[in-house]
Amino acid sequence: MKDVYTFADLQHWREATVGVQPPIRLSVFGDPVAQSKSPAMHNAALAACGIDACYTRLHICPDGLAEAVRLLPHNGFVGTNVTFPHKTAMLALMDEVDEYARKIGAVNTVVVEGKKLRGFNTDGPGIVSAVRSEFSVDLGDLRIMVLGAGGGAGRAISVQCAMENCAHLVLVNRTFEKSKILAEELQSLFPSRRIDAVTWDESQLKSQLGQIDLVINATSVGIKAGDPSPLPPSLLTSRLLVYDTNYAAARTSLMRAADEVGARSANGLSMLLHQGALSFEIWFNRPAPLEAMRAALEKAVT
Repeated sequence: MKDVYTFADLQHWREATVGVQPPIRLSVFGDPVAQSKSPAMHNAALAACGIDACYTRLHICPDGLAEAVRLLPHNGFVGTNVTFPHKTAMLALMDEVDEYARKIGAVNTVVVEGKKLRGFNTDGPGIVSAVRSEFSVDLGDLRIMVLGAGGGAGRAISVQCAMENCAHLVLVNRTFEKSKILAEELQSLFPSRRIDAVTWDESQLKSQLGQIDLVINATSVGIKAGDPSPLPPSLLTSRLLVYDTNYAAARTSLMRAADEVGARSANGLSMLLHQGALSFEIWFNRPAPLEAMRAALEKAVT
């Protein structure tokens, strides 16, 4: 089995996967996707549960997304995960969408049922479990700032924070209009919550961070080696909790900035684990083998 398959492979799937056993029945769509650790986690889960299937990466560019997802039933897939940059676009390609995914406006889990495609989103519940496991606190007890709140995982996390009744939610995006629109939308859905959008400006961020308990980075800054921290150490304090949804490095640039001031931090591996476990449960209607998945992820990043 190859590490990464392509859209061209998917178009000629039988020829591309001759001799692959167990058969590939699950995948993750992304662009790029070679960095994804999802195969390690899900293949461990499939093996632990004795399911005759395996999971792979599919490098799908945006212009091939619609056709690629429609090839899944034809090629015998159970479903797929969806990562950057396809989560929002995938919503419109589904035959049916879970109410929660529709509210978030993004799909990260697709189920194939016959020729129908059903869309779900596990990012929001994943961050709840991740923050609880990393910091022993619940989102509802915290004042939270979300960086990259304009769409995709950032939107899902922001909606989940509001649903969890967090004490104060501050949304930040490089394009201020996106975070402003989301803040207004969430405020209308949850009128009793305190929800603000602020510009990505150092003075604005500094004034807000004095009243924040948890910073969640949902931007793609940190995926590449050498990326700067989305927040410089001068804006952070030791009392902050910092959660970076990126997991390409054990210590991301934001986590290193947190280290400099003595703040507690964690990378996105725990969110990947918990959202992945929920995806597994959606696909197979059975509890996910969480410890087998955790062990495989930890091995994949060492």
